[in-house]
Amino acid sequence: MTIKVKVYSDYVCPFCFLAEQPLEEAIKGKDVEVEWMPFELRPEPNPTLRPEENYLQTTWAQSVYPMAENMGIDIVLPDVSPQPHTHLAFEGFQYAKENGKGTIYNERMLKAFFQQGLDIGNIDVLTRIAGEVGLDQKEYREALETREYKEAHQQALKHAYQEANVTAVPTFVIGDTAIAGIHSKETIEQIIEDELKKQKPKVLFEGMACGPDGFC
Repeated sequence: MTIKVKVYSDYVCPFCFLAEQPLEEAIKGKDVEVEWMPFELRPEPNPTLRPEENYLQTTWAQSVYPMAENMGIDIVLPDVSPQPHTHLAFEGFQYAKENGKGTIYNERMLKAFFQQGLDIGNIDVLTRIAGEVGLDQKEYREALETREYKEAHQQALKHAYQEANVTAVPTFVIGDTAIAGIHSKETIEQIIEDELKKQKPKVLFEGMACGPDGFC
């Protein structure tokens, strides 16, 4: 049976970027369907973070960089200041998903910000990234400029905030189990195994039946 995994993340969350690797390792070779779900940590008009602030530099020095080094993942604190709002990138995600490129778009957007330090709030940058993953750049740009997918994105946020009750990212919903934060490959594998067990039908032997060791 297929296990469905929903991953709630934001493109400006470094832990969302780092969490991709153990997830990919855990689901390899398994019947798992992953769906990426938008979540904005700081939607407009809330102010976004500034990389020059001491507290952010400290967080990265004490948490993000050591974890990334241990995992063997290259990551940088982008110097885009203030950090971009991500609604346009997520509206582009809705377009990408509609055109069968949602997963690769999501992965490329995280790398663009955390490995190349690109301003993913800029339409020119977003359009270039869209082209790199095989999307029609003209259609993509028009979709962002006309806000064609604004409502779809707002509905996705409503689901995350109000229906799924997500309060931090990354959050993984694996079958019926929700976990927040970065978890090891082994932890994710165990949850998948537990969810598979719950899906197996229970057979009650209450009447006459034939089994492999029977005489019928």
